[in-house]
Amino acid sequence: MTRKLTRRRVLAGSTTALMASGMASGFVTAAKAAPPAESITPQLIEAAKKEGKVTWYSSVDLALAEKVAKGFEARYPGIACKVERSGAERNFQRIGQEYASKIYNCDVVNSSDAAHFIIWKRQSMLAAYVPEDVARDYPEAHKDPDGMFASWRITLSPIAYNTKLVKAEEAPKSFADLLDPKWSGKMVKAHPGYSGVVMTSTQQLSRDLGWSWFEKLSKQKIMQVQSATEPPKKMLAGERAIMVDGGEYLLILMKEKNDPIEIVYPTEGTPLISGPSGIMANAPNPNAARLFQAWSFTAEAQQLNIDVAGLRSAHPKTRDHAGARKFSDIKVLREEPAVVADKADEIKAQYTKYFKV
Repeated sequence: MTRKLTRRRVLAGSTTALMASGMASGFVTAAKAAPPAESITPQLIEAAKKEGKVTWYSSVDLALAEKVAKGFEARYPGIACKVERSGAERNFQRIGQEYASKIYNCDVVNSSDAAHFIIWKRQSMLAAYVPEDVARDYPEAHKDPDGMFASWRITLSPIAYNTKLVKAEEAPKSFADLLDPKWSGKMVKAHPGYSGVVMTSTQQLSRDLGWSWFEKLSKQKIMQVQSATEPPKKMLAGERAIMVDGGEYLLILMKEKNDPIEIVYPTEGTPLISGPSGIMANAPNPNAARLFQAWSFTAEAQQLNIDVAGLRSAHPKTRDHAGARKFSDIKVLREEPAVVADKADEIKAQYTKYFKV
């Protein structure tokens, strides 16, 4: 039987190993300074072409992941990009189990749960690599000081509703409004045990609204799904009228197609979830991994994420998606990846206690 690799077990193993080497830390293991930034050179491209492929683990919507892969392949012919898409929590478990068995399939990993990168960094599972764009353009808050990862995407998790089922004047404007009995049996939400977006948003909401809010919400006959990509689709299909949480980028694309949905940025603030990307220390295709990582952080690739997928970006040279609310005008909640890293198992247990799933 395969032993389930919880974050608590990962952290316990990490702490034991670090204490043995005399380098235990209460936050992130003390590391070297970030290496010098690297640009995309003809030599890197040639070395990547010799490897011929890169395997990318990601938790973004599969349609977007495949478009990113095709964009990379079009930019660098001769290098195939294999997408392994699953929920962030599932990918986290998979990578942990693979590394425990000394199986190294993943070259580059992107997760909607920034806490995963803190854990992988503690475990020395990431390779230090700083793309030129990251060093030059990205805010300090969106790049690891030791060069292990940076925010490849930013996702918001707002409320939304189906305009065919809910009138604008009656729609909820806050998370508190979702507790109104009139919404009982009419809401859908994703699960923190599967989705990194929802794990992070759950931590932020439990901190700012209290677990009592979740306890009351659990009595509202919620439709529970897994991925943060599912609530927008269930809502659009009319299976539920209101989305409690989920990826804003899917909603932006729906509105662009004139689908009957409306986004609500709650008065309390909207959960913000950074989605870092990093290279695995034992990447089987290290040159192709560096090329993919470097390309994916350019303004060109980041704008592709925005234009094609409706994501947000930390790259200052990008523009918001046409028709989307300006990023700087949205009140967002504070992200705490280190808290999620250390308390994820507690968060999932508390959530399960109330929602029984």
